[in-house]
Amino acid sequence: MLYLADDGLRCAACATCYPLEDGYIDLMPRGADFDYVSKYVTDEAELAEELDYRDLAPPLLAAGVRDRTLRRLMRWQPSDVVLDNGCGTAKHAVWNTPYVGLMVGSDPATLFADEAVAKVALAKADSRTLPFADASFDKAFAIDILEHFPIDVIDDYLRETARVLRPGGRMLAFSNTREMSPIQPIINISRRIGRLFVRAGVYDFSREARRKSDHLKALETWEDVLAAFERAGLRPVKVIFWNSLFTTFVEHVLMKLGEAVLGRGSKKPTKPTAADPQPAGIAREIRARRRMRGQLRPGSPVYYALMAITLMMELDLWLFGWMRCGSYFILVEKPHGLSRSE
Repeated sequence: MLYLADDGLRCAACATCYPLEDGYIDLMPRGADFDYVSKYVTDEAELAEELDYRDLAPPLLAAGVRDRTLRRLMRWQPSDVVLDNGCGTAKHAVWNTPYVGLMVGSDPATLFADEAVAKVALAKADSRTLPFADASFDKAFAIDILEHFPIDVIDDYLRETARVLRPGGRMLAFSNTREMSPIQPIINISRRIGRLFVRAGVYDFSREARRKSDHLKALETWEDVLAAFERAGLRPVKVIFWNSLFTTFVEHVLMKLGEAVLGRGSKKPTKPTAADPQPAGIAREIRARRRMRGQLRPGSPVYYALMAITLMMELDLWLFGWMRCGSYFILVEKPHGLSRSE
């Protein structure tokens, strides 16, 4: 049992203190020694500026497609108690808080957006040993999480998520395998166009490459995905694949050209220095995102333009969602009668 003390929450049995930090509670397991540690934990201070995480934009573009699909498949209820397991900045938790009774965000790194600190119940915690009681949550979700983990961590993550879900509770995961889309040759046209602009020096993908540098994709095939959820005792309910025909054009050409224009600095790009350690491409993208956020008031022309592009990207799901490929949304359910040991 935990009780509130001057320095945080204390365990009545072992006297361990779990400190209350600025906007979240530190519930990391004490004395645990894990083989795998995310780069977002080991390099948290270094990544803080690069991720530009403090301010949230509205749910638009690829993040908007993920969020719209999350809401459509989860069918939030006002009484739902929901876990965003591995929440990162907790942007999806923020965007969906108005539709549920309680939204909890959990992550071992504390790169939480300011709005998340204000609106979401946040915990610094490890998904391999979640600090929540059995059957605590009606629903849970994992957006862009599983591709980061080795198999043993995936198994622990899914098993713990299943444990804290109530019987009949549902989880949605978005991730990707190593499988190619049946329409990959068409999708790759946009990638080739993007590479031409990169060679011309118009923009680059350095920030995207850094963000994905720890992607393991240990679940290499769709069969691997199904087997992992089966091991956790979670039953598939619905699957949508994301064959990114429109999305790739937007991300590799359209938005990168916009970023190149908006992110222009006042001087010619230079190599990183000790005083300015960021590569020019990363600095340009951060400038573009910050300038764009200032124009994203709901109802503004820029907002409506980006919403139209978001809906175009969502066509990939409506037109090709039945077609097996690497990127997927999977909705699963914890069957009634599943015990903790199972």
